[in-house]
Amino acid sequence: MVISFYGEGCFKIQSGDMVLLVDPINPSSGLTQPRFKFDISLQTLSSLASLENEGMGKKENDGFQIMGPGEYNIKDVDISGIGLINGSSDKFIKSIFIVMIEGIKMCFLGHISEIPEADVLEKLEEIDILFIPAGGKPFIDQKLAVKLIKQIDPKIVAPSFYKIPGLKRPAEDLKIFIEEGGYKKAEQQEKLTIKKKDLAEIKKTEIISLKV
Repeated sequence: MVISFYGEGCFKIQSGDMVLLVDPINPSSGLTQPRFKFDISLQTLSSLASLENEGMGKKENDGFQIMGPGEYNIKDVDISGIGLINGSSDKFIKSIFIVMIEGIKMCFLGHISEIPEADVLEKLEEIDILFIPAGGKPFIDQKLAVKLIKQIDPKIVAPSFYKIPGLKRPAEDLKIFIEEGGYKKAEQQEKLTIKKKDLAEIKKTEIISLKV
């Protein structure tokens, strides 16, 4: 499995011929929208209007777009979408997604802005790779992010939504998150290539920063 990062919460997960796109780039961010075909697309933030009109999941071009809570199995990929009641409003819904590919359990926290409700946390067990905002407001505070990571105790953390060149909105630098958690600063990687067997060698949570 190969994981690539495009800025904000946008990740590409490739397993063989299957491509999963998470949180496509919004052009207003100032960042470049990646151009590749996908089999599955996940959106962790969706307007209620779009959900009412289009539903939680829909076919889009050659791929399947998932925009809200529910249980899905597409191309042998198991996906569980969980709505965040405290983080949502009467205009939009925030979701987190648990995704199982190649026996690797990933959790995309997306646009999370606070520690989830207890019943949601109970579902975040044995997470191998956790994707979490690391640039502070309007997303989860970096101190709370570190606390949440300790609660979930994943093998790997892939930071998202932090300051990078070209980003128009205010965001804090990733090094602040690294310092806050007392993490060992890791060299940025172009991509993360990983197999299930590699996770057995990880005894303590590792922070892996991917280049855009």
